[in-house]
Amino acid sequence: MRRKKSNIGATLLIAFFLAVIGGAVYLANSPMFERNAPTIDAPDSLYWNLKEPLKVRLEDDSGIRSYKIFLNDGTSDFLVLQEQVTTPKKEIEVAVQLPRAGWNRRTKQATMRIEVTDVSNWNMLKGNSAQKSVDIKIDAVRPSAFVIQNSYKITQGGSALVVFSASDEHLADVSIKTSFGKVFKAEPFYKPGYYAALIAWPVPEKSFRAWVEATDLAGNKTKAHIPLYIEKYRYRRSNITLKDRFLNGKVSDLASQFDETANVSDPLEKFRIINEEIRQKNEKLIHTLGSKVSDQLIRRWSVKPFAPLKNAKKVASFGDHRFYYYKGKRVSESYHLGLDLASVKMAQIRASNPGRVVFAGYNGIYGNMPMIDHGLGLYTIYGHCSSVDVTEGDDVSRGEPIAKTGKTGLALGDHLHFGIVVQGVEVRPVEWMDAHWIKDNITTVFRTARKMIDRRSE
Repeated sequence: MRRKKSNIGATLLIAFFLAVIGGAVYLANSPMFERNAPTIDAPDSLYWNLKEPLKVRLEDDSGIRSYKIFLNDGTSDFLVLQEQVTTPKKEIEVAVQLPRAGWNRRTKQATMRIEVTDVSNWNMLKGNSAQKSVDIKIDAVRPSAFVIQNSYKITQGGSALVVFSASDEHLADVSIKTSFGKVFKAEPFYKPGYYAALIAWPVPEKSFRAWVEATDLAGNKTKAHIPLYIEKYRYRRSNITLKDRFLNGKVSDLASQFDETANVSDPLEKFRIINEEIRQKNEKLIHTLGSKVSDQLIRRWSVKPFAPLKNAKKVASFGDHRFYYYKGKRVSESYHLGLDLASVKMAQIRASNPGRVVFAGYNGIYGNMPMIDHGLGLYTIYGHCSSVDVTEGDDVSRGEPIAKTGKTGLALGDHLHFGIVVQGVEVRPVEWMDAHWIKDNITTVFRTARKMIDRRSE
């Protein structure tokens, strides 16, 4: 009888301990007792201009219970933010502002301390906590930026050169920005603190405004207007009637090469896809390759007038806005962003200026197409070639054969589609084929800028 009672007691004791252990395991794995400390998303160090608030992001699996943020100016602690969260949140983003009073504005160094606690019942119901200290460098001074020299004017669809100065102890970015959103990268030029950039006004954009923008690591910005004379240009508008022979011939043959038109039977839809969607894809390649600009300092840069095809006749103009019709109905439209030149069949195309080949292959509507980088963001393309005599990575010299004219891609007759690209924007080839334009807008601007920089350095 005693042995039976003893066994029952032992069983109950074991059951009790198992229940305790099970309960402990359950509580330990319960979301109410999660043990992960909150995450504080803030850099270890940063620059601050004292004007824009500092962003801090707090995250926690169970939810944030409270947080405090202190700023120290080297002598005093300031409690700038404090909150006991009524309804716990898993994510909180706060904006830290400068204290309203008492802050030493002459200090160049500061510290931000962040403390956060979650709603977990772990740690004797106190929850998990995290702290982080952020070193702050104070910089409330804007960079210096001003234009040294620039081309007198820019024409719609055309180019211009800008030389400027930009400096700051903590300079982060220097570029030329425009009213239509395009950002042009500047290359270091001649001496430290000076920059040069070719800029462009795209044909479809109806207005143009550009400025130099310098930004430091603290977010301070300086803008310097580029005083260009703005010349609008009315480009030709062409209404083109599509013929069945063209749709069932060239377009049909070209459509067989693209996945986008593989299952399309309607000839007009094939043409629309090629003229708009494939064109956009092909132009994207040109824009991407043509947007690359070196970070290396250039002391001098020059080009000769471009003349890729000897004894050539112009057969189509740059900037032509083409509207395509079939039986009186408009079916598509596009811009012609190059100059079409023709002489004899399979005529030799030569490089007019030295450069490096960045593409030498088939590019959809452009057919076989070499593309050459001439430096400072200036590129040339040669479309519809019957053959290409260079390969990607080749360095070419002035007068070197690069290809022969043809009718590959979306072309009917043998000719050269000659295009000039400035940082991903197609521009007027006639400017870069004109010795007087190059002298007035490029050569003289660089020469004058170097003289002014030398005087400033004396």
